[in-house]
Amino acid sequence: MINDLPALATFARIVSAGSLSAAARELDLSLAVVSKRLAQLEANLGVRLLQRTTRRQTLTDEGTVFHTHVLRILAEVEDAETLIAQRRGKVSGLLRVTAPAHFGRKWMAPLAAEFHTCHPQLTVQLDLDDAVVDLVADGFDIAVRVGSLVDSSLTARELAANYRVLCASPTYVKHRGAPKRPADLTQHSCIVIGDQPHTEWRFGGAADITVRVSGGLLTNDGMAATAWALEGAGIVLKSIWDVGDDLASGRLVRILPAYSIPAAPLHAIYPNKQHLAPRVRLFVAFLRERLQKEWRW
Repeated sequence: MINDLPALATFARIVSAGSLSAAARELDLSLAVVSKRLAQLEANLGVRLLQRTTRRQTLTDEGTVFHTHVLRILAEVEDAETLIAQRRGKVSGLLRVTAPAHFGRKWMAPLAAEFHTCHPQLTVQLDLDDAVVDLVADGFDIAVRVGSLVDSSLTARELAANYRVLCASPTYVKHRGAPKRPADLTQHSCIVIGDQPHTEWRFGGAADITVRVSGGLLTNDGMAATAWALEGAGIVLKSIWDVGDDLASGRLVRILPAYSIPAAPLHAIYPNKQHLAPRVRLFVAFLRERLQKEWRW
């Protein structure tokens, strides 16, 4: 009979972390304890759950089936605990959130700290990365993203309005001038966010216009791109949440303001679970309320 909840939780963490040693670090346990829990679980079941080599681990067929049920069991236990805690006005456990780096530092970090102050028994882990991560595979509860939802297995809830703008520093405009139409961008220094030196900027409105731009400055970090723009290095395409205050202060100026750029709303993305953990539900509602209050553009 399986009645060892810590062993089940350890097995789930081994799978999500990718190795016993990584699970031990995340659980703050010794490798020996994690190994013993897994071995005892396999002994009780009479089957091997994981195939392990020095380089990788994979679930056996039995392990795959068992893992699905373990996740369901742990979710039910967690729901029961958090629902009781919620009735006392508290939530607990681990909340893992991922967000774009620039938006995360500017907005998510202080909001996460405020949420933790309201729920001190909760652990909030904030991962900042401009790359789109796999929520389920990487074990995240929520992703905050700009743009539309492309994975139908996930749920998206709009948090706040957003739009994107082209901008540059007054110094850049003084020395290089401002483009008068989108096609002029090919003659300007453009700051590209991504891993390719070329990208396409699309304009909406009466007629869709797409311009292929390239630049001598390329980065995977949105905040670095904004820093370059502030230094006068070129024109950058950014969310108003990232550069709105810089535009208001005059540190940056709008480029081609008469041409609209397709809107990309701010969303909370989370796995489409039938029973959403109360801490996730509360955090999404909290973000929506706070971000809508912050909207000023």
